Amino acid sequence: MSPNSFDPTRIRLSPGELRGRVIAITGPTAGIGNALALECARYGAEVLLLGRNVKKLETVHDAILALQAHDGGAIAAPAIAPLDLEKAVAQDFDTIARAAQERWGRLDGLVLNAALLGQPMPIEEYDMPTWVRVMHVNVTANVALTQTLLPLLRASNDASIVCTSSAVGRKGRAYWGAYAVSKFALEGFMQVLADELEKSTVRVNSLNPGKARTQMRRQAYPSEDINTLPNPATLTPPFVALLGPQARGVTGCAFDAQPASSSSSSTGT
Repeated sequence: MSPNSFDPTRIRLSPGELRGRVIAITGPTAGIGNALALECARYGAEVLLLGRNVKKLETVHDAILALQAHDGGAIAAPAIAPLDLEKAVAQDFDTIARAAQERWGRLDGLVLNAALLGQPMPIEEYDMPTWVRVMHVNVTANVALTQTLLPLLRASNDASIVCTSSAVGRKGRAYWGAYAVSKFALEGFMQVLADELEKSTVRVNSLNPGKARTQMRRQAYPSEDINTLPNPATLTPPFVALLGPQARGVTGCAFDAQPASSSSSSTGT
């Protein structure tokens, strides 16, 4: 399948789609990230869980181990790496890279999923400390993490970076403030990095999951009946497709997990 015709929503996944792959996921303790961590494990990946709350990371770790027990041991045990993107410094990123190098010698996938929503309000009134915090977590820290892990991704013969995007990061909408701007920046980062790595074994794409039954969505739309929205688990197959071998050669592309009409007014995590 050529990159121009690739559609991650139409890929038929095999039971061992990610078998033998090592995939790092930020923000794996809730929403899309949590559902994706479990799904990657189900499809055979060894998952590296990157998050700030150790107790919640351990909960996800145990959930994957429970899947492993139910599957007769075919599912690989995950690894935990505490990382607070808001407070992390270079040494913290280096520690994760060293640990991954010692354990696997490579990474086959990186999902940049963790994000802050910030405050929905006009730019004219936006609180600047909050703006800086959102931009740092959603953009700068993701770039720093990627930069540090790139040698490990290059060590793979087929690596994939997936940036979790949002509809408001592709078409600006009033009052979305720092969150929307940060997602635009992440899309730009994806395009620049994909172009730089075009001749390498590392591909870079973005995926907008669309509306989902997540805490971030509830925060953004408190009056909405969240139970009418898709469960995050139903939106993970396109992520798996982009992380797996069927997306080899596909890079620099912005995808949607749901039709445009369904993913509008969406948050990406």
